[in-house]
Amino acid sequence: MKSITIQGKKRESVGKKSTKALRDAELVPCVVYGGSEPLHFSTEEKSFKNLVYTPDAHTVSLEVDGQTISAVLQDIQFDPITDRILHADFYQLSADKPVIMEVPVRLTGRARGVVAGGALRQSFRKLKVKALPANLPDEIVIDVTKLRIGNKTYVGDIKSNDYTFMHPDNAVVVAVKMSRTAMKGGVADDDDEEEESAE
Repeated sequence: MKSITIQGKKRESVGKKSTKALRDAELVPCVVYGGSEPLHFSTEEKSFKNLVYTPDAHTVSLEVDGQTISAVLQDIQFDPITDRILHADFYQLSADKPVIMEVPVRLTGRARGVVAGGALRQSFRKLKVKALPANLPDEIVIDVTKLRIGNKTYVGDIKSNDYTFMHPDNAVVVAVKMSRTAMKGGVADDDDEEEESAE
């Protein structure tokens, strides 16, 4: 998985007054867990641009006062009015400890059902997976070519030995549903037409 670097400075004080001062200076108070003890630090708000405002998933290389820590973003808080970042939590990666993070879903191919007039519905843009850091995927790729009208792809259909999905097996990731166009036009799936011809 790709990694981006965020540089920060260790926080000596973590009280409300110092936190407000950081935000006034357009800095984001952060904390990284998973080590021997939590590490509190601050970084510039623009440091999150390529981590948060992107459809891609990344691990993070935190450089804090000469110390480099591999981590993943676990939680982030935004101001409900200004949408500015208020706080971020990271979790330190260890080669032998599984970690949970959200990974983007990418669909490939053109579904048979869509060709027949159906509508493709994607329920998840990202899926939460649990894996060792070395096995974290950049994305979950699903080929929808064979999906006909009424067909669905479930989480259980895309299982992997490298990671575990943190969703039930019967959760629908993508489906092809009957559209109004198909209903009005009486459009049939290619396979359905072949079956009717055979009869």
